[in-house]
Formats: sequence, C-alpha cells, structure tokens
Amino acid sequence: MRGPSRLRLNRRSLLVVPAAFLFALFATIAAVSQDIPIPPLHGAEQPMELTPAPPFPRWVVDDQRKMRAYPEQPPVIPHSIEGYQLSVNANRCLSCHRREFTEASGAPMISVTHYIDRNGQMLGDVSPRRYFCTACHVPQADTEPLIPNIFRDMSEMGARPAGSE
Repeated sequence: MRGPSRLRLNRRSLLVVPAAFLFALFATIAAVSQDIPIPPLHGAEQPMELTPAPPFPRWVVDDQRKMRAYPEQPPVIPHSIEGYQLSVNANRCLSCHRREFTEASGAPMISVTHYIDRNGQMLGDVSPRRYFCTACHVPQADTEPLIPNIFRDMSEMGARPAGSE
C-alpha cells in the first residue's frame, strides 16, 4: 500500500498558503473600510524625529491587593520593587513571601504551585522555573491604558452559577 504522493501534498500546500494570504488581505481591507481607529502605539510621527522620553510612571504603592482582571491572572505587585535584587544568587521577594517568612512579614505566601517542579513533584524550596517573580508578576503603575478596555465579566452579563435557578 502506497502512502500519499509528494505531488498531492505539494498541491495541497500550494492551495493553503495563497488562501491564508487572501484571508488576511480581505480581513485587513474590511477593518480599514469600516474606519476602525487603529491607535498609534509607536513614537514620533516622522521616523528619526527626536522626541522627549515620557516620564517614568508613578508606581502604585498602597499595598492593597488588586482585583484580578481575568481568571488565572498572576497577582500584580502592590508595592515598589525599585532596588530589589533579583538574580540567580538572590531574590529579595522571597525574604517576605516565602512560606517560612510570611507570619513575621505579614506578606501573602507565594502559591503552593511555585513549589512544584515540571514533573509534578513537590519541592522543599521554590521551583527554579518560578524563581524569577517579575516574569509573571509586575508592579502596578498609575497610567492611562494604551487602548480602551471594553472587557465585561461574565457576572456583569447576567451569567449565574450552575444550580442557582
């Protein structure tokens, strides 16, 4: 029994690539024809024009936990981390958030998922792949959003928990 011929696979790929290109082209034309404003997310109007750098944002430092914007979002850091050392040899975040230091510091303990390695084994210390906190957690800045957010939570749309009827 013979497998599919090379010629058939090549013909199939020759049809898929132009179809994908045409779809992207028509989607772009449709967006432009509807006059959807595309926000400028770049710098100066004229390339190579010198413009002053925007000021550094003010960090929110009220130490209040923020509501998460979506399920499974890593919590934001509600305090300044300027000057924190975060390297292979030192992690200042762990001096307050590690399991054994939370009672004295009053800081929330890092999730138990941070103590599990990639094979699902529980470790005695923070997993190396979870060691660099700022890969997922960011400090909250007091800035305007680049684009408007029209996200609505399911509860705002009238969704009710199962069995609540």
